[in-house]
Amino acid sequence: MRLSRYFLPVLKENPSEAQIVSHRLMLRAGMIKQASAGIYSWLPLGFKVLRKLENIIHEEQARAGHIAIQMPIIQSADLWRESGRYDDYGQEMLRMKDRHDRDMLFTPTAEELVTDIFRGHVNSYKDLPLTLYQIQWKFRDEIRPRFGVMRGREFYMKDGYNFDLTKEDALHAYNRHLVSYLRTYERMGLQAIPMRADSGPIGGDDTHEFLVLADTGESEVFYDSAVTDLSFGDRQIDYDDRDQCQAILEEFTSKYARTDETHDEALFNQVPKDRRRVARGIEVGQIFYFGTKYSEAMGATVQGPDGKPTPVHMGSHGIGVSRLIGAIIEASHDDKGIIWPEGVTPFHCGIVNLKQGDEEADAACDKLYAALTALGLEPLYDDRNERAGGKFATMDLIGLPWCITVGPRGLKNGVVELTCRRTGESEELSPEAAVTKVAEIYEQFA
Repeated sequence: MRLSRYFLPVLKENPSEAQIVSHRLMLRAGMIKQASAGIYSWLPLGFKVLRKLENIIHEEQARAGHIAIQMPIIQSADLWRESGRYDDYGQEMLRMKDRHDRDMLFTPTAEELVTDIFRGHVNSYKDLPLTLYQIQWKFRDEIRPRFGVMRGREFYMKDGYNFDLTKEDALHAYNRHLVSYLRTYERMGLQAIPMRADSGPIGGDDTHEFLVLADTGESEVFYDSAVTDLSFGDRQIDYDDRDQCQAILEEFTSKYARTDETHDEALFNQVPKDRRRVARGIEVGQIFYFGTKYSEAMGATVQGPDGKPTPVHMGSHGIGVSRLIGAIIEASHDDKGIIWPEGVTPFHCGIVNLKQGDEEADAACDKLYAALTALGLEPLYDDRNERAGGKFATMDLIGLPWCITVGPRGLKNGVVELTCRRTGESEELSPEAAVTKVAEIYEQFA
């Protein structure tokens, strides 16, 4: 993309309504624009990152054997009355009536709807296990939306639902989701720690939240610092291997890590004193096992091996996709702007032309742009007739991990400058070598 043809409405000043870094930088970088309280339009740069995260989630869900569907945003209240949650959910649910005076609601979550799909089409234990998921806009009418996309009313969410014959099968699905989420977050450049949590209105006894440590986090968290040394890495997982998935769950959840709702001071005091940590965390996902809570209430049964109807065991598993963008920025920024991890950057590399209109500089930039594009990479070429300082400020603000600077002086020596946004370190390379190095960097993220 050439910046002269892109829609990137950056702001020079900090918006007064933005209280935290991610909200401030998303507004300044032209990623979002507020439509009303807690509701945002996603502008091209923000929408591009949103799609990057969505694609990673789809890839990891497919790897784990989960199947994508799409359910409606508007649900009938009748389903929620069946489960008993319609009156219990509270004022966060946006309720409405259609023209026929039927009670409807804007989806905050979809346990009832997916259970209705299941009971209408699955009759035998032979069709299990089954996990269905979607990535969809949701709405919860927060009493005080704040912090931009971190606590908005409308949000983009991946929600998945497993159906299994037995508790043991459903707990394997729970473990499978934990493993897939660990892979997902690491691909996004995040360390998201699974912490024992409270189930809230979803229900169930087994649940973990995934939290990213950040000073602006809404949750107080207590943890053993040894959990921050854990990394999933590039290990290969057989998601059908129950022992392997269980071992990974134990590896990542055996150390003390809990949110304030489930914090146990006595257990925490058993952690060596030098490893006890109290911090703030941003929730970016949660997994639940809730047994037959919904299947019994809504008649979601299958014919078991003994020929008798058996209510299925269920769980639900969510990732806050739009919230993730705020969490990534909170975890990865400096005083100049965003620093995108390579796995989720909207553009792989910036190209800055220091002297737009100079024949040699223009030609070199065009050649770099073509070479990167030919390799399947997406460069953002700042071809505007602007001061060099303004171009660098824009690149720093929007946070592309790598930038190639092209100017007449360097070209006389046959070099361009390749700069790492995270470290600020630069090196002079031939244009061809710069392209090769950028391509090699992104090979590991393909």
